[in-house]
Amino acid sequence: MALLIRDVRREDLAQIEELERMCFSVPWTYMQLESQLPDEMHVFLAAEEDGVVLGYVGMMTVLDEGYISNVAVAPEARRRGVGTKLIEELMHRASERDLSFVTLEVREHNEAAIGLYAAQRFVPVGLRKNYYDAPKENALLMTCTLK
Repeated sequence: MALLIRDVRREDLAQIEELERMCFSVPWTYMQLESQLPDEMHVFLAAEEDGVVLGYVGMMTVLDEGYISNVAVAPEARRRGVGTKLIEELMHRASERDLSFVTLEVREHNEAAIGLYAAQRFVPVGLRKNYYDAPKENALLMTCTLK
């Protein structure tokens, strides 16, 4: 079956919570993830294949601004275009919502993620000192201007 990018549903949250634990040293809780379910302020997309959530991306909108919260792809599904397809659909949704820009933070030394975002027209615009814990690391702030 082909990869499907779709809105996250409540029944996906257990799989997404497991992805959080696999991908992040400080994972979000089930309740935090539940607060991101799609509504007028949130875009929350899953990449599904054969009923399995391989990745997800979340974005909160404020006025005409988009703030990406988390992007995660299961380790065994990396380098297969899952992250690219998630970001492409997220940016399509951002355009539909007529957002001026979308921004995110990424670990300063996460070259794979930085490359993914750069390929989607995100550019470095700043640094947040000691933004991440476990391990402590700076965040590179990256933004894609839409209009």
